Amino acid sequence: MRTVIFDLDGTLADTSADLIGAANECFRDLGAGDLLDPLADALTAFHGGRAMLRLGFSRLGTGSEAEVDAQYPRLLAAYEAGIDRQTRLYPGVVEAMEVLLAEGYATGICTNKPERLAELLLARLGVRGLFGAVIGADTLPVRKPDPAPYRLSVERSGGRTDRSMLVGDTETDRRTAAAAGVPVALVTFGPEGRGVSRLSPDALLDGFDALPTVAARFLPA
Repeated sequence: MRTVIFDLDGTLADTSADLIGAANECFRDLGAGDLLDPLADALTAFHGGRAMLRLGFSRLGTGSEAEVDAQYPRLLAAYEAGIDRQTRLYPGVVEAMEVLLAEGYATGICTNKPERLAELLLARLGVRGLFGAVIGADTLPVRKPDPAPYRLSVERSGGRTDRSMLVGDTETDRRTAAAAGVPVALVTFGPEGRGVSRLSPDALLDGFDALPTVAARFLPA
């Protein structure tokens, strides 16, 4: 079965505002105020909770890994409490998934968000049923760009790696696809825009309406 695997944050949904909000809650609790900007720091948000904490602490002139580790559970709790306050699917996600499924593709998710939080967010957004499997940062002992989580997401979705492709938005996704030996399409509507072309993906995806055509190019029937 042809299989398309998706990253989550910055690919299917713009989660940056809720992620930044959770990090800022940590900094407010420390008496430092809001150290991160939802717009200017959106790209950092898509690199994960620890990346946001490191950036904020760097603006205080600190940022040891001990400080980051101490705040990380607090960040996860704050994020879970407000996981869908401002998060929205990118336009056309539902329609594109429905087309792929109708054309016989399997779909799944491979994200560096903790699996439980990914499952919660997809359920809150009402799209969990559109994906056969969800593999998170903690599903296996390794995470992207190691290819093992990607391969597991394909397997659990009902496909084979050699008949699959990845859709993502960052260098991590580009490296994951390269490690797994599969094509990758990077979206251009994330915070980096068309700047992701510097990563030389197999395709650029300007909108989800183009996804079925891109998928058919790399995974012909």
